[in-house]
Amino acid sequence: MSLTESSANDIARTASLASRGLATLSEADRNGALATLHDAMLRNKSFILEANARDVEIASQAAEKGNLSHSVLKRLDLSRPGKYDDMLQGILSVRDLQDPIGQVTLRTLLDDDLVLERVSCPIGVLLIIFEARPEVIANIAALSIKSGNAAILKGGKESTETFVAISQVISNAIVGTGVPRSSVQLVKTRDVVSSLLAQDSLIDLVIPRGSNDLVRFVKDNTKIPVLGHADGLCSAYIHSDADPLIAAKVIVDSKTDYPAACNSLETLLVHEDALETVFPHVAEALFSKGVCLRCDIPAKAALTKILPTAPSHLLQNAVDSDYHTEFLDLILAVKTITSTHSGSSLVDNAVAHVNSHSSKHTDIILTSSKEIADIFMKGVDSAGVFWNASTRFADGMRYGFGTEVGISTNKIHTRGPVGLDGLTIYKYLVRGNGHRACDYSEGGKRWKHESLPL
Repeated sequence: MSLTESSANDIARTASLASRGLATLSEADRNGALATLHDAMLRNKSFILEANARDVEIASQAAEKGNLSHSVLKRLDLSRPGKYDDMLQGILSVRDLQDPIGQVTLRTLLDDDLVLERVSCPIGVLLIIFEARPEVIANIAALSIKSGNAAILKGGKESTETFVAISQVISNAIVGTGVPRSSVQLVKTRDVVSSLLAQDSLIDLVIPRGSNDLVRFVKDNTKIPVLGHADGLCSAYIHSDADPLIAAKVIVDSKTDYPAACNSLETLLVHEDALETVFPHVAEALFSKGVCLRCDIPAKAALTKILPTAPSHLLQNAVDSDYHTEFLDLILAVKTITSTHSGSSLVDNAVAHVNSHSSKHTDIILTSSKEIADIFMKGVDSAGVFWNASTRFADGMRYGFGTEVGISTNKIHTRGPVGLDGLTIYKYLVRGNGHRACDYSEGGKRWKHESLPL
């Protein structure tokens, strides 16, 4: 890993060259490099956390002055219980996954001694731009090495001290492995980003991880394909037949487990017949966790009637913008789903609201009916759609993908939590014995096109 201030073209070019060497490295060599990386991060835990503490101290002062959001501060802190250990385990989880390179997904006999194969291969060079997420350095280093991709990383100013410390540890760790030194490069200067975004002939994929402004800036300023999401506007719909206990458990976890996460719940849709039955149980559970509910008129009226002692400071009136807002805090927008004159069912109306307001990240339904759940799950156009399960399950580790490079709301190449498979593409290999295409012209030889076992 080289900490470099070189020109963007030099950075991208050396990464491209390194990616070719990394792509041919054996699985044993790549796994060995990951084991070395893990051990180095473990040995240097105190060194890295001391650097992180300096970043957190500066960020805390900025947050107190209102210059930095508390959600960013939470993402920055590696000392939060379990966070550093999760980062270490993520490296081992990636190491232990099946090799994503060289997997044959199609084999066809075109003719005798002429075989076509579709084989997985690395994408090439990844540019990852992130804000206040220092663990991303270790995550991406592990994922890129395992998947055979070179990576260029640019961290946010909030994590500078941690960024430098981790980069030093990783650099020292991989120098003794078979991984090319320029396979993972870090850049510190902010002005190099625009130049890197212009290297579309050398960089194959950009992955921004951070604020909405960052993602939109990247998408607006590059011709390189971008993998990411600008918002995490996750919604839950409570149908009239939802089990109150299940609904309360799932929604409280979705909202309060980690409010600053992109898979945290932001909008709650309630079937009109559930306003005085299921919804009050859910609201009580949310109030007990300090969640502020911004309700439309019917939802607030129902809670005022059923829960007259509800804390007034946690029960507020919603405005239209609340249903487009990623709060990343203990705030939840609540909207009643009512029948319409169009004849659409209420679940259809819930689906319509989600599709017109959500960011296509993760949305859930609470219902006892498989038929209703199927309508919702087929109709909602999001990367993740769950039935009676928390939005917080939208995560690479929880999906069994190992650590993730990010969440994609794209509808091409890969979608949802992006692990190893999302960092591969494929190539077609043809093996013949002097075969010529002209021999198969009209009236010539006939194709066999027979599927062969993988």
